[in-house]
Amino acid sequence: MYKGGKSGRFSGLLLQAGFAALAVITSAAWIYTVGQADQMAMNGMGGNGMANTMHAMLTMQPWTVSEFSLRLAMWVVMMVAMMVPTAAPMTLVYAAVARKAAAQHSPLPPTFVFVAGYVTVWSLFGVLATVAQRGLDALTLLSPTMASNSAVFGGVVLVAAGIYQLTPLKHACLKHCRAPAHFLSCYWRTGTLGAFRVGLRLGAYCLGCCWILMALLFVGGVMNLLWIAAISGFVLLEKTLPFGERGSRIAGATAIALR
Repeated sequence: MYKGGKSGRFSGLLLQAGFAALAVITSAAWIYTVGQADQMAMNGMGGNGMANTMHAMLTMQPWTVSEFSLRLAMWVVMMVAMMVPTAAPMTLVYAAVARKAAAQHSPLPPTFVFVAGYVTVWSLFGVLATVAQRGLDALTLLSPTMASNSAVFGGVVLVAAGIYQLTPLKHACLKHCRAPAHFLSCYWRTGTLGAFRVGLRLGAYCLGCCWILMALLFVGGVMNLLWIAAISGFVLLEKTLPFGERGSRIAGATAIALR
């Protein structure tokens, strides 16, 4: 009894520490993202004629390694800020299973190992997004605020996002994200590497569900805080609300109709 109670208290402390760490990481990511947006505004990248001229001159030059690294850091941190909270239901279930296993003297890898696998997928997406941003800059399709300055490009991305919201692939991926217990029962792996692989798989399904929504950042502005919050909020709602799957289809049809 004593040992079991002590183990339960210890596992509870681990659970609290894990969620405190996730909260700190997510908060830090949002603080960094907000700081980057404020710095951009202070630097005068508001879209006036001079800023557009300077931006056009810069896009003709290849990015330096340091500039690419800074943009990459921006994308990776922003993906953490946007996507880690949307995986909260899955993280909660994993943490509950880990806590129960610890209480039964069969400890599982910590929750952060599972989350690390998830974050790895979105970090790799950050690399692709950075490369895409450089390509769009080279084609002068982005304004100084990193938003589309081409009605055609913006329209194509918006319609593509709307169409993808209606596809079977989108909803196959979304179903996995919306059913934490079912997902973990299907793809559970033992050991630290196994927990990391489960996180990778979840990240892959989440990426399949949301990648085109992240592309919308190029339409509304990569550093537009309202746009970032709106997309992040939409992803969270479609993953968690009972009518989230239906709402996803409605949003897709609306995007196409508005365009």
